[in-house]
Amino acid sequence: MQLQDKDLLSIQEVRDMVSKANKAQTEFSKFSQEAIDEIVYGMKQAAYSQAEFLGKFASEETGFGKWQDKKTKNEIASEGVYNHIQNMKTIGVIHEDAEKKIVEIGTPVGTIAALIPSTNPTSTVIYKALIALKSGNAIIFSPHPSGLKSILKTVEILNKAAVEAGAPDGLLHCMTLPSMEGTSELMKHSGVDLILATGGSAMVKAAYSSGTPALGVGPGNVPVFIERSADIKEAIGKIFSSKTFDNGTVCASEQAIVTERCISEKVKEEVKRQGGYFLVGEQLEKVTAIMETVTGGMNPKIVGRSAQDIATIAGIEIPKETKILLCEEQNVGKNVPFSKEKLTALLGFYTVEDWQKGCELCYALLENGGLGHTLAIHSQDESIIREFALKKPVSRILVNTPSTQGAIGLSTNLAPSFTLGCGAIGGSATSDNVGPMNLINIRRMAYGIDDCRERETQDSKELSSIDIEVITQLVMESLKNKI
Repeated sequence: MQLQDKDLLSIQEVRDMVSKANKAQTEFSKFSQEAIDEIVYGMKQAAYSQAEFLGKFASEETGFGKWQDKKTKNEIASEGVYNHIQNMKTIGVIHEDAEKKIVEIGTPVGTIAALIPSTNPTSTVIYKALIALKSGNAIIFSPHPSGLKSILKTVEILNKAAVEAGAPDGLLHCMTLPSMEGTSELMKHSGVDLILATGGSAMVKAAYSSGTPALGVGPGNVPVFIERSADIKEAIGKIFSSKTFDNGTVCASEQAIVTERCISEKVKEEVKRQGGYFLVGEQLEKVTAIMETVTGGMNPKIVGRSAQDIATIAGIEIPKETKILLCEEQNVGKNVPFSKEKLTALLGFYTVEDWQKGCELCYALLENGGLGHTLAIHSQDESIIREFALKKPVSRILVNTPSTQGAIGLSTNLAPSFTLGCGAIGGSATSDNVGPMNLINIRRMAYGIDDCRERETQDSKELSSIDIEVITQLVMESLKNKI
């Protein structure tokens, strides 16, 4: 009975929040672009100044990752995202084509429901809050229970900054009693206009099944191909910097290294030199045994953990300098844990005969849980890079860069984002790095082009007149001949 009461309280809380958010957003929708930009700037400043505090808070609460990297994520989500979106026109006239006589007007979608994962709790909140308000919307957060406190604190900081900068109170909310029933109520509520979902497949599927328009992004199973022309030392360094970033909690982190046989031994030696440890025998069996739950999902006990943490949980001894645990694998499938997504310090390792076989294997790995997401390649051969780009069913091809940092826009010029679209093939409504322009409706005002039609009509009349004269002459000549 107690659980049922909590569920009812969660549902009621959501209804109250939606009502307040709708009211505040109605007022906010009348704000100018300049006023909105001032508010977003204030939120950015507040979040950036608390990046370290929130990073430590999230790491301590969830047990995932490293606070230093969570601090960096918070900085990207605030300063990085702001720098990218600050000059965007999102409200009012956003584009005018004088030649075609079309004017585009941006309007907010309304109130957004934002689902937040435990792996990147504070950074995802900061990022989603900034892009939501930049586009004139209100936003209500549904937090993962294991990150509730740090998420609530982040929303509190952002809301305070927004109100102080002139925003109506009530634009930002966060559920304090998260439950499946409450989240379901939020997603299905008639007062919610769009769902922005980041997390596991089941949650994203629920968002798309709610009846409310949704932008959902699910898991990635990112293969990284090291081609024979690559700088091996540099490639391994970048892969390790990505995979160890926040202990692999970003879904764009590499999940399996694929390399050619002719350089395989060199690659393995470099992996070992930089802190990789290949599991074999009983050690491999013990680690494999703790990687997944009985249903085949990722074991939350090892998510975002270091190699040493995983070794301790598995009950094995590894060298102290170990950064990543690897398994030489040949197979791909639902029953092959090292061929699936591993948001922790674990990597699969595959050897193929040539880049064509590498292409095929990468495709198989993507089909095993990463369709539409991301692929990384290290190569100096532009023709092979292009072949991968043309044939791989992903939304991001990252070349000679760490996959994590590249996908979120830290080491590339992609839009800074913590919601990475996977396109239709990945079950997503977008293949973008989601930003403010995904959160507005565009109203198009098109002027008539009657003068063109008049000219066409006049030309048609003249042509018809000429045709009649020609036909008349032909008929008269024919009649003369008969006479």
